[in-house]
Amino acid sequence: MKKKMNIKLVTLVVVAALMLMAAGCASLTGGSKKISIGIIQYAEHVALDAARDGFIDALKDNGYIDGENITIDLQNAQADQSNLSTISDRFVSNKVDLILAIATPAAQSIAGKTTEIPILGTAITDYEEARLVESNEAPGGNVSGTTDMNPIKEQIDLLVKLVPDAKTVGVVYTSGEVNSVVQAAIAKEVIENLGLKYVEVTVNNTNDVQQAVQSIVQQCDALYIPTDNVLASSMPTVYGVTVESKTPVICGEVGMVTKGGLATLGINYYDLGYQTGEMAVKILKGEAKTAAMPIQSAKEFDYAINGTVAEEIGITIPDDLKDYIIEMDPNIN
Repeated sequence: MKKKMNIKLVTLVVVAALMLMAAGCASLTGGSKKISIGIIQYAEHVALDAARDGFIDALKDNGYIDGENITIDLQNAQADQSNLSTISDRFVSNKVDLILAIATPAAQSIAGKTTEIPILGTAITDYEEARLVESNEAPGGNVSGTTDMNPIKEQIDLLVKLVPDAKTVGVVYTSGEVNSVVQAAIAKEVIENLGLKYVEVTVNNTNDVQQAVQSIVQQCDALYIPTDNVLASSMPTVYGVTVESKTPVICGEVGMVTKGGLATLGINYYDLGYQTGEMAVKILKGEAKTAAMPIQSAKEFDYAINGTVAEEIGITIPDDLKDYIIEMDPNIN
């Protein structure tokens, strides 16, 4: 009898120990669960890629490393609305912990799918105009982020400095991109306030770009192209037309200049993405919530002058801008 009792006691001890081990393992698994971050990128071009890289680097520099303590699901919609919807559904279904939306269409898509998951945007011009937040100062919901609103007046001033004889300025932008519409309206006001004539042409997609640019270069002395996803993706096409017509092109951002624009005073998108990543860190640490995080602006802007284009179209670069000459992307010809 005593032997049987000892066997039962040992069995109970072993079972209890196994239960404690299982509980411990479950607790460890829960405690070490990787944070999941979804990145939805509208399209592939220099500016958006740079913003994405900056965001990931900011996370890494703050101890959030993909494959170690976080998992990043990076998805590119290739400028396709149905892809945006599919990716958005994927992130919501997977219940990711935080989402980065790169460019306005990406943010609008994912914001329409969830009001619970924190969403940070970048490469977005006006969150209010895009109906992503209640106000840029007090978002009030699950969306916040950084704006890529350009110093448009200063960019037009740069155009006048490089092309002092210009009388008519043309603007090309995508009619379906809210960010572009906002910038074009500001550019129109700035241009007309300078006593210059304003003309514009809009496009719907990349297929429209060549014909649109060919049309407008016949009506203007210089072109202004804001930060615009369709135009940014089509800069080699823009370059092909404008270098032949010798039309100077002032762009909204540096990446567009490397692809064939003449110059800009624009945003460094890597830095903008990094700034967004720092906002993400605060959310992940529980130090901030999107509803109370004002939309942040770029901290500084960079000049960039494409020396190759300047030479090809006969533009003399002023001495005070020569330090800002950058190289043409070698893949553009």
